[in-house]
Amino acid sequence: MTICEFCSFYREDAKCTLGLTIPRHMGCHEFSPGLEKFCSDRKDFKGSGQIIQMATFFGIKGAELKKVKSMASREERLRLELPAETTQFTVNES
Repeated sequence: MTICEFCSFYREDAKCTLGLTIPRHMGCHEFSPGLEKFCSDRKDFKGSGQIIQMATFFGIKGAELKKVKSMASREERLRLELPAETTQFTVNES
């Protein structure tokens, strides 16, 4: 398993969209984690802890792990904000 398999720049033909060579270790300066790489169905996402645990299990560490944590936290914040936005609408009774 390579770091690229968790990156949004990774294509199905095992190439990098940016044209970078696939690294042999779990490190890449251009690593951009995507939630869809950790959860095939977005509904499976339960929280940032779940994604961070998966990343460490697969050997992601250092700067790449920080990027995974940031992506997971951002996704978690978005999910917490979404219900609040939908409940702010009120029915206008005229």
